[in-house]
Amino acid sequence: MTGHPMVKAERVHKSFGLIPVLRGIDLEVRAGEVFCVVGPSGSGKSTFLRCINHLEKINGGRLYVDGQLVGYRQKGDKLYEMREREVAAQRRDIGMVFQRFNLFPHMTAAQNVMEAPMQVKGLRRAEARERAEQLLARVGLADRMDTYPSQLSGGQQQRVAIARALAMDPKLMLFDEPTSALDPELVGEVLDVMRGLAEEGMTMIVVTHEMGFAREVGDSLVFMDEGVVVESGRPRDVLGSPRHERTRAFLSKVL
Repeated sequence: MTGHPMVKAERVHKSFGLIPVLRGIDLEVRAGEVFCVVGPSGSGKSTFLRCINHLEKINGGRLYVDGQLVGYRQKGDKLYEMREREVAAQRRDIGMVFQRFNLFPHMTAAQNVMEAPMQVKGLRRAEARERAEQLLARVGLADRMDTYPSQLSGGQQQRVAIARALAMDPKLMLFDEPTSALDPELVGEVLDVMRGLAEEGMTMIVVTHEMGFAREVGDSLVFMDEGVVVESGRPRDVLGSPRHERTRAFLSKVL
């Protein structure tokens, strides 16, 4: 484990126009940790996740991944935004799985997984295919290699999306409500894959409504509301005996 946290946020602010969405987020995620983020819709959870890989630019504060400032270079006390090429290089180490699976519809499951390693890392097709086979087997889809997304269930598509993110060998995985678009009976198969990743020691930040998963698998949990971290701690503590009234009110509706 490294001396510095895998993710560190210092007073992170983000606004869309005049509307503040993040109002000074401070948190740390250790390497190998499963870090769960819960809270009501519109609380800034997904925006914060997108800031970690600079899909959204922060308006204030600092964000670090593995000790490196994300999206900016510091000279003296000033920040200068990196070129898109440099940001893209940083993103290679950060896998992201969205609510909507965002698979390429004209590509098979295997081709979806092979694309980034071939295009970005210059992997030869045969190597990329072998890696795709390994990863699709890992998420329980060895028999769906040459199937198109339209022929897969939502849970299967989301598992392909996880395999695709893993194909770049990320040091950090971000999950933005990965089960919220799924039918209830398909949720478990995606959570099982995420449990497996946790057991293998993958550092994960998971925005989720699945409180059972957060309680069982999470190492740390934060409750966000209106762009601030209201409460944080071990998942069992926060979910079992929340200290703040806002946390209690939210949990009374979802547990």
